[in-house]
Amino acid sequence: MSSVLTDLFPHPIVQAPMAGGVSVPQLAAAVSDAGGLGFLAAGYKTADGMYQEIKQLRGLTSRPFGVNLFLPQPETADPAAVDVYAHQLAGEASWYETELGDPDSGRDDGYDAKLAVLLDNPVPVVSFHFGVPAREVIDSLHRVGTLTFVTATTAEEARAVERAGADVVIAQGVEAGGHQGTHRDSPETDGSGIGLLSLVAQVRESVGIPVVAAGGIMRGGQIAAVCAAGASAAQLGTAFVAAHESGAHALHKQALTNPLYARTELTRAFTGRPARALVNRFLREHGPYAPAAYPEVHHLTAPLRKAAAKAGDAQGLALWAGQGHRMARELPAGQLVEVLVAELAAARTALSAGGAR
Repeated sequence: MSSVLTDLFPHPIVQAPMAGGVSVPQLAAAVSDAGGLGFLAAGYKTADGMYQEIKQLRGLTSRPFGVNLFLPQPETADPAAVDVYAHQLAGEASWYETELGDPDSGRDDGYDAKLAVLLDNPVPVVSFHFGVPAREVIDSLHRVGTLTFVTATTAEEARAVERAGADVVIAQGVEAGGHQGTHRDSPETDGSGIGLLSLVAQVRESVGIPVVAAGGIMRGGQIAAVCAAGASAAQLGTAFVAAHESGAHALHKQALTNPLYARTELTRAFTGRPARALVNRFLREHGPYAPAAYPEVHHLTAPLRKAAAKAGDAQGLALWAGQGHRMARELPAGQLVEVLVAELAAARTALSAGGAR
């Protein structure tokens, strides 16, 4: 593992920042205490909400951790398409006895306010999703001692990350659960993502900064594989959704291994941006005609998802999950890290033995 990373966490395991209430302080603390790198997700929170979670996390662990930010998105949505989608969702609102959300509730996710908090109260790592922050932002974080990670889904995006001065690139394969961290939301490229092993190899040959591999990783043997392909560490999200400390809804945790949810799909149904989720009724019915409109669709469907959770209806939830979801293990997060480290060691031993023959 790169020395940039080993100074932060001894094991090559990063807990993905999962917005929407999954990546709570208890989860991040447990992962960091076990020798991985725990993360908080600032997405969809206020700046003060993020700050309060950072304070709580610092009270739970003295180990390094990270905070993830969503970059503001350009105004590319067609308002007419959003209106049509709202009309198509009217039946859902009636079924769940709630109103649709306001699609114009805001598009920058409080980015500037959150940055100000993170500059005044520095954390060890800040990562970015949905684009590359300005060079001045990365430089300002460096000046307060914060390392910067940025997601990329292609080698071209990884080069942009390096040019901006980031310390680490997160190579996110198409297998990953939740939102694809593409730098531009281009509907014409939907479904054309690159598999993780191919992506890691391409990114490794394209940049000189450390690479963290993300996408469908559930076992220590897979961590060994991506490290062999050139990654310095692996980022796992779905594997930690089922952890005891995870803030995921119980229905979400159960769905990961429920045979009723046999596969995942990339969909715009819940947020207007491609994100991988377990296929349920809502995704099947609305995915085919959901517009490219983020965060408008996210705001529009938020009350529906909240109402579905309150009603205990997993068919209306955004069940974010990577392609390895059936391999999820319900363990305390710290124990899961220990198991992954043991599996990683066993895989490396097997590889060494095989090479010695």
